[in-house]
Amino acid sequence: MDLAAVRGRIAAAAARSGRRADAVTIVAVTKGHPLERVREAVAAGLGDVGENRVQEAAAKQAAWGAGAAGAPVRWHLIGHLQRNKARLAAGRFALIHSLDSARLADALEAAAAAAGVVQEVLVEVNVAREPQKTGAPPEEAPAVVAHAALLPHLRVRGLMTMAPYDAPLDVQHRVFGGLRELRDSLATSSMELAVLSMGMSGDFEAAVEEGATLVRLGTILFGERAS
Repeated sequence: MDLAAVRGRIAAAAARSGRRADAVTIVAVTKGHPLERVREAVAAGLGDVGENRVQEAAAKQAAWGAGAAGAPVRWHLIGHLQRNKARLAAGRFALIHSLDSARLADALEAAAAAAGVVQEVLVEVNVAREPQKTGAPPEEAPAVVAHAALLPHLRVRGLMTMAPYDAPLDVQHRVFGGLRELRDSLATSSMELAVLSMGMSGDFEAAVEEGATLVRLGTILFGERAS
């Protein structure tokens, strides 16, 4: 794991846009990797860990809690969340990145209320309008944000998006800049939407230049996962 090189690239991208490198947090994506990768990430100083599936995260959390010492982990759910998994997800993650509909918001609200927690969430927006991907279309995202903001057991912290795989640089900037512009149009004094989760191993520098506060990095840190 060449974390120093990754941090250097983040710092350079942040500087190009007049930002501080410490405004960007790395979420180490350990989907498909064993618990040892989580331990490596935490030992290297990465306290934020992202998983795509609730069940895989739950197994790693149980194993971590059973035998781990040292620094705590902030677990993130970065993959699509089905409504029938809301009960398992609420309260398990510091941040759920993939709220994409009012119906899912209602399911999470009920689950969080039952668990006695306030669940922090990001609204996922399909800025690129890729039909194979989840996320609210940009024109529907404001209604999802507004609906979730009224629910007492949810706290909307910001927005999330993904650029198309292997997109050219201009497309990356258009997608990530589009999410930032949407956030700016929705933010209020009572709901600043400070978090922008965007950028993965192949496009995180463009995301940082466009204002990302969380970048979700797996392959560049851990290599290709087992298929």
